[in-house]
Amino acid sequence: MTIYTFGPIYQERIWGGSALASLYGRTLPAPDRIGESWEVVDRPEAVSPLFALTENPDQAPEAKGTLHDLWTSSRAEVFGERAPKAERFPILIKLLDCRETLSIQVHPPAAIAPQLKGEPKTEMWYFLHTEPGAKIYAGLKKGVTADAFKAAIGTPGLAALLHELPTEPGEAMFLPSGRVHAIGAGNLILEIQQNSDTTYRVDDWGRIDKDGKPRALHIEESKLSIDYGDFEPLFAQPHGERVVESAYFATHRVFLYPGEFRTYNPNKQSFNYHFVARGTVKIGERSFKPGDGFLLPASAPQYDVVAQAGKGGDQEEMVELVTVSFPR
Repeated sequence: MTIYTFGPIYQERIWGGSALASLYGRTLPAPDRIGESWEVVDRPEAVSPLFALTENPDQAPEAKGTLHDLWTSSRAEVFGERAPKAERFPILIKLLDCRETLSIQVHPPAAIAPQLKGEPKTEMWYFLHTEPGAKIYAGLKKGVTADAFKAAIGTPGLAALLHELPTEPGEAMFLPSGRVHAIGAGNLILEIQQNSDTTYRVDDWGRIDKDGKPRALHIEESKLSIDYGDFEPLFAQPHGERVVESAYFATHRVFLYPGEFRTYNPNKQSFNYHFVARGTVKIGERSFKPGDGFLLPASAPQYDVVAQAGKGGDQEEMVELVTVSFPR
């Protein structure tokens, strides 16, 4: 059985940090400013390197080109019968290390994105690690009108109009296109999204870049894109293993104690991309540690993901596994 992994594509960001090194042991090209790791991506400007593994750890990974090569050559076999007829793999999976607070921003809805020459983006955040006091902003406070919000743009009072939520590991937030939002400092996030890179900044907290200049804002595009009826959204409420199921992606999670296992049966319907949020798992004799992601094809036979003992043989360390697939 073939297991696929991908080479991360790191993105330096003004708000980024070094948590991917300290928490996952990664070697980063810019040790203090990596804000994004594009874990699974198929875009013209960035495409994931692809590697094939077997269940035998004695066999070295084999380079297999790129994710785009796999998407175009083996779509049904690898990605399944639910795969859309898109030119590129339609899901982008990232890790976000938010050492500083990100801009107040919005992604354009599908109905207006072409007019603005952008791409719609519906996404979700799964919180992997949060520092004390970490928070996010999502949607508007109840009673805030479109006129009041627009009038506050460019003033210190803008943030007070946004809905604020404290964050903890294991929480998830769904963000449809049009939801105004910002990620606070101290959050490490697994982001699953439509394959888009369009973001309109409403406000950047007066931040100055390394050249002493403010980053560009997109005020008019933001005004047109924001859903002014989106009040005080809540974190996702998981139903069993299901966390979020949208028109573009589905996410599930399992918690396992060492020795327990979860059986998956792709049944030719969809790939399963597994991300290890906590603990260590095995498929066959191949181990995956926290921060690792790997994809099992839709054509794979039924397989077990087995939880392993934690550091130092800790039998009580729970494994947390997040899985991304196409929706039903």
